Amino acid sequence: MAEIRSAEPDSLRAILGGRGGAVDATLPVVGFVIGLVIAQAVDLPAPQPVYWAGGLAVAVAAVVAGVRLAQGRRPRSVLIGLLGVVVAGAIAFYTGRAIDFFLPQIISNAGSALAWAVSIVIRWPLLGVIVGGLLGQRTRWRHDPHLLAGYQRASWAWVAQYLVRLAVFVPLYLVGAELALGIARLALTWPLVAVCIAVSWPLLRSALPPGHPGIRHPVPPG
Repeated sequence: MAEIRSAEPDSLRAILGGRGGAVDATLPVVGFVIGLVIAQAVDLPAPQPVYWAGGLAVAVAAVVAGVRLAQGRRPRSVLIGLLGVVVAGAIAFYTGRAIDFFLPQIISNAGSALAWAVSIVIRWPLLGVIVGGLLGQRTRWRHDPHLLAGYQRASWAWVAQYLVRLAVFVPLYLVGAELALGIARLALTWPLVAVCIAVSWPLLRSALPPGHPGIRHPVPPG
């Protein structure tokens, strides 16, 4: 039993796969920040810096999508990531403000924080829904009261990560600090996801009694 327990943290990280997807999400932002810095360095008149930065971000996202598709990633998830960057770039192009490139991310984090919090309250914690789905358990994990409680506890870590981002992103957005916001976006993407995944495991495990076989083996009552 102890052997199963010791393997669970690694399997949780492998199941969620947070780092790879989060790194992919940061690369277009790197392109955006680089494009913005170069455009400002050569003193391009507004709104040309937005066009250069947004265009480079979309180009990087397209390259990332092409590489991931060639590696056999699911087309749906890859195209959703690309679409998100295209929408962000389109908003910035339309408003002519570089800071608006980050508006979809702010809205997404606010919506995600609310969705995860609500899922905990109604006893359908999203971490359980995601992990259970990836493990092919469907809703069997919900019949295990200990796993349900563990997923509820661990899901609060995910609520916290979205709130941390909002606490940093919103003030920077309001003052129009696009470069600072771009750097914050990079710093609070995959590093924060990695911390969240690492914190999720002890929170989940704290609800499991001694002898519980772990997240891969739900134990129904009785």
